[in-house]
Amino acid sequence: MDIMQPFMDSTDIINDGAALAERMDKDGYLFIRGLVPAEAAGNVGAQFLEIAGDGGWLAPDQPKGGRIANLAATCADPEPEFLDVFSKFYRREDTHALKHHPAIIALFERMFGEDVLVHPLMVARNIFPQRLALTTRPHQDFVHIQGTPETYTVWLPLHDCPKHMGGLSVAAGSHRQGVRDFTVASGAGGLETTEALEGTWRHGDFALGDALIFHSMVVHQGLDNNTDDLRHSVDARYQKASEPISAVSMEAYSGCGSWDDIYAGWQSDDLKYYWRAQNPEVQDFDYQYYDRRDEIAFAMAKKGDNSARSALLRIVQRDPREDKRDKATEMLALLEA
Repeated sequence: MDIMQPFMDSTDIINDGAALAERMDKDGYLFIRGLVPAEAAGNVGAQFLEIAGDGGWLAPDQPKGGRIANLAATCADPEPEFLDVFSKFYRREDTHALKHHPAIIALFERMFGEDVLVHPLMVARNIFPQRLALTTRPHQDFVHIQGTPETYTVWLPLHDCPKHMGGLSVAAGSHRQGVRDFTVASGAGGLETTEALEGTWRHGDFALGDALIFHSMVVHQGLDNNTDDLRHSVDARYQKASEPISAVSMEAYSGCGSWDDIYAGWQSDDLKYYWRAQNPEVQDFDYQYYDRRDEIAFAMAKKGDNSARSALLRIVQRDPREDKRDKATEMLALLEA
């Protein structure tokens, strides 16, 4: 079994843009303690917990602020029952405001030496405990987001998150070889890189406000949630404003409605369509990686392998090509039969 090493702590160089860029180039990640105020992240976390409770994801008779999961309600993205609850959180104004926190923007301005483009698309995670098959497998974000490879994810837990609660781990230096070979897997993303990358894995405990920042090509994975509690986090992405962004990263998260739907209940107009002022260069999404994924998923489904289900649901919900959606629908029916 590969023994993980602790994160390299980059908090002491947070105000040195050149040092941040150098360490990111070397390791592919930065671990920053207290990047955002605990109050800001905790406010968003409290809203997620409230919505999770209303959606039946918490065990009955929870004390206020309790996180113990209702395991009978276990579900994961992109299952429809997951998205029904998750979309309510995704439409909250504070959810999206968090990715614009001045401390995050200032860090990237120092590291880039130019204006920052905050990706419109962001993701949040609700991880049920004791369901190891749903743990996010090692993968690279670039396959899903594309645009410039020099895109960086900020992963923020929305509560204290010790590693046994299912935090995040990164393979240091794994961003230098481009897109790696992958196969289909269950869990978030629906893909898994095939190389073990032994000796490179880094992890650690997170306090509320801590952040893990990593390159779009770095291989990373979730850790098993071995507690009784739900784990909540958000992923937001950032790049230089001068570099291209993929069309898929301009959209809201699938299953959460249009931007007009999301903005409908907001109190302020300040962050609505904020990216238009920067007029980013938008590239078409390249489906070559998803086409590889789909062929693997179809072959797995024919053999009755239910691990293909997550990938098939993503095709049905998100692929613009009707023939792919029809075939994935047939394969899902085959699995259910």
